[in-house]
Amino acid sequence: MVMTLKVPSMVCEGCGERITKEINTHDPEAKVNVDLTGKIVTVESTLSEESIKEMIVAVGHTVE
Repeated sequence: MVMTLKVPSMVCEGCGERITKEINTHDPEAKVNVDLTGKIVTVESTLSEESIKEMIVAVGHTVE
């Protein structure tokens, strides 16, 4: 499943790296694309959207 999530709290590459690492910890095959300018995270994963959102929140970010 591909999902696109707005993450307004992302401000730097480190933010994107933390989100990517957290998702890949739970799904090593996931493809994560971070757009810092648009504050968008696109994820292709077998995990549920709710699980992905919880992971992003767990590393200190908000999801709209």
